Order: sequence, then structure tokens, then C-alpha cells
Amino acid sequence: MNPVVGHEWAARLLLNGLERGHVSHATLIVGPPNVGKTALARWFAQALNCTGDPPRPCGNCPACRKVEQDIHPDVRVLDAPGERLIIDQVRELQHELALSPYEGRWRVAILCDFERATAEAANALLKTLEEPPPAVVLLLTAAEADVLLPTIVSRCQLVTLCPLPVQRVEEALSTHWGAEPGKARDLAHLSQGCLGWAVRALQDKTILERRAENLAELEAMGHKGRVERLAYAAALSRDDQLAREALQLWVTWWRDVVLLAAGAGAALTLTNVDRVDSLRQQANQVTLQEARRIVAQLKFLLRSLDQYVSLRLALEVLLLSLPYAESPKPSVR
Repeated sequence: MNPVVGHEWAARLLLNGLERGHVSHATLIVGPPNVGKTALARWFAQALNCTGDPPRPCGNCPACRKVEQDIHPDVRVLDAPGERLIIDQVRELQHELALSPYEGRWRVAILCDFERATAEAANALLKTLEEPPPAVVLLLTAAEADVLLPTIVSRCQLVTLCPLPVQRVEEALSTHWGAEPGKARDLAHLSQGCLGWAVRALQDKTILERRAENLAELEAMGHKGRVERLAYAAALSRDDQLAREALQLWVTWWRDVVLLAAGAGAALTLTNVDRVDSLRQQANQVTLQEARRIVAQLKFLLRSLDQYVSLRLALEVLLLSLPYAESPKPSVR
């Protein structure tokens, strides 16, 4: 099975360069979290070093299996969710890349979520981008290109992955991962077109449990006072990764509220299809302008977290700005 489900065009683009002998020394893959950026990068790392018969990657040769298991000596993956990429890691990587491939044809470095690299680390990588060693391929991933240094982006081949149609995610879950039809349909909606999230949620029940907890906290926020909101901000800020997960979920919630407040209430357009009643209740308590403001505020906060802002302070400002349940319902929108 091709692991790059829904992004076959991107896989073909990368393979075309390999087949023509014109491999880009650096590629930046951008797209929302869990859309398949790292899966595509690993797949291309397999193709670069595959020793099996065409079409490549074969997925079965020793090189392909080693890349899949993260044990290939020529493929380095820097992927530490919740942690920043620092300059010492880049310098260590540069030392490795200066060496000839140990057993493969290419040395490949996959740097995930590069928007979380420190400024010093990003600037250090520029030297490798400007003067890449022979037989070296850098594969960077990020949520958006415009949050990176322009000098980084300009030296990379850019590949942008978009969320998949809901039906494509549902089909993939049923066909490739054996999900029951009802489960596949629900996860496809909740995934927002990000197959990686849907697969993880199918395999790890704690993901849906955390989602339920986060939404319960968000729904209850309207009934909490300032002290309770500040206490929740303090508790949530203790784990950067879980805080990001909650904020990303809250974006989907308030996006749904915007749709309902604007009159686009068809269930097929909503993400949180299992919470339609609660969403309608929320939409009746705020104006469309207020719901849009909250979505913009949440997105801005998520982007700002990679710029050394205080997570606790940012959460406090956000939670104190959320509407209170006792606020009177506007008579005119």
C-alpha cells in the first residue's frame, strides 16, 4: 500500500526529479498538522535509497524497511513533538551530512516542524542549504512557509499538502485500516481532512478521550469565572504539546460556531458533527463577529507559540476573552 494516500501528485513530483537525475538538495513540505508531511518525507527517503526492483520505493527491501523502522544509518529524522530544534542539533547533523553515505546512495535528513527551530538553529542550517554536500537531501516540514525565514524558503523546493476530502479519508480508513463504516465516517469528519490524525485516533483511543475532555472544558468555560479560568490556563500551560492539541481543537469548535452563526449549518460542513446541539447553543450566544474574532485569536496564538511567547500568559488572555454563558443574547446579528 502506498502510504502517501491522497498526495500521489506530490510523490510523483519528487520521483520525477529522482528519475531524471535532478534531485533537489532541499525540499520544504508544508501543510496542517497530521496531513501527511512526515509520511511523504519518509516515503521519499525510502525512494532515494531503495535497493529493490522498480517501481521505487518497493517497501520490502532492507533499505526501505530500515527507513520505516528509523534505523537506516544514512537517514536521520529530527522529530521531537513539543521540543524546539536547537543549534547544537543542527551542528551535529551538519557533521553527519559532511560524511559520505554509509550504505545508501544518499544521506537524508528529515527535520519535522521546522517552524519550531530556534533562530540560531535556522541560521546555522542556511550554510548547508547554500553549500550542500554531495549526495545529501534535506526534507523540512512546517505548517506554513511564511513562518520560516525567507532565506530558508527560497533555497527549498516547495511542496504544499492540502487536507483531503472527507470522503477520501473515510474511504482510506475503511480500505487500508479496516475501520468500521460508522467509525470511519465519524473520524473522517473530525480529522478535517488530515488522514494522519484519523489513523492515530483509530489506533489510540486516548486521542478521542482527550478530545472529549478538552471540548467538555471548553463548553464549561462559559460558566467559569475569572479565577477558575486563570487556574485552568495555569494547568493547561504545564504541557506545551497538550496545550497545542487543545488549541487546535478549539479552532475547529469556533470555526463550526462561525458556520452556524453565519447560517451555513449543514452537518456536512461541520467538523465536530457529534456536538451539533452544543454548537448551535454556542452560536446562539455570540455574534458572528465575536465568533470570528475568537477563531482569529486562536490561530494567532498558535502561530505565536513558536516565537517565545509565554504560553500561560497567552492562555490567560485567551480564556478571559471568551464569552460568558450569562451574556445576553443579541437581538440583531
